[in-house]
Amino acid sequence: MVATDLGLRFPEALSYAQWMRAGHSVARIASTSAWFVGDWLVCGQNRYQDRYREAVEAVGLDYQTVRNYAWVARRFPVERRRDGVSFQHHAEVASLDPPDQDRLLAEAEAHGWSRNVLRAQVQSVKRGGETAAAGPVVQPLKVDQDRVDRWMRAAAESGSSLESWMIGCLDQAATHVLSDVEVAAEPVVPVVPVVVTGQAPGNEEPFVVSPLPGG
Repeated sequence: MVATDLGLRFPEALSYAQWMRAGHSVARIASTSAWFVGDWLVCGQNRYQDRYREAVEAVGLDYQTVRNYAWVARRFPVERRRDGVSFQHHAEVASLDPPDQDRLLAEAEAHGWSRNVLRAQVQSVKRGGETAAAGPVVQPLKVDQDRVDRWMRAAAESGSSLESWMIGCLDQAATHVLSDVEVAAEPVVPVVPVVVTGQAPGNEEPFVVSPLPGG
């Protein structure tokens, strides 16, 4: 992969795993660059109050976007920023008090929350609650990215979404294990939430797998 001022050039012989690793790198660069831009404007606002806006236009940046970055940068001094979550995660909690910011970012980092999950937690805090109460408690299943990449390729080869492919594999495994077991009565099957830390591209929501009614 070659990076230029106008974009990225990818080789013809590029595997899915290599493309995914490039995506992780690009996402990290995008998050880091947002901090850079925000810190740059904060410095200008502090030192050059009468000239910083002219400078923003001179370097070709959109003032409204840069101002939003600067607001988040002000809310989080460098020593309070978390490397394990993105700039966008910090932006989601920026309007909260520092103790709530730190608590939610720590939980987001520990549990691999997407921005949407974190946003729901922020809304709960603003309503006066500690956590979002709706839905089952979801415990992340930590899976290495290479394994998730293999699952995604297998799902694509079978013409299914990753979620449908996972459910089908679990059903087949359960049928094989239980094939010789006689069940006298229909058991009560609990909901089993499953979260895959490595998400499919474009899907920020975790997968929650639960038995279908009457299944």
